Amino acid sequence: MPLQMEHLTWMPSPPLVPEDSAIDVQHLGRMTLGEAALETEVLALFAAQSHDLVGRLSEIPADAAALAHTLKGSARAIGAFRVADAALDLETAIMNDGDVPRAIALLRHAVDEARIAIDRMLNRS
Repeated sequence: MPLQMEHLTWMPSPPLVPEDSAIDVQHLGRMTLGEAALETEVLALFAAQSHDLVGRLSEIPADAAALAHTLKGSARAIGAFRVADAALDLETAIMNDGDVPRAIALLRHAVDEARIAIDRMLNRS
């Protein structure tokens, strides 16, 4: 019995390591139930809120820990996990007399990265 070889069309595989993005789009898709309009709305809201909160946090107001906590929750909801981690670090620094200015600088950097990613995502639609 002769062997037959078939030509298979090559199909790319998904990456083994997740894309290094400031926004976890798979998480965002799950949270928005795949609705593009809702995704656009929450991304735009987060971009505006995060910019506002980082500006307020830079002055280290009395409610800075609560503001960092708010930003942490919002970031987790949309898949901006670097922002969430940086907000948690700031919240911890505030409560434990840590290096608050450094934590704010790291949070600002994470928010800037997330806002750039959001801008790319929104301008792609």
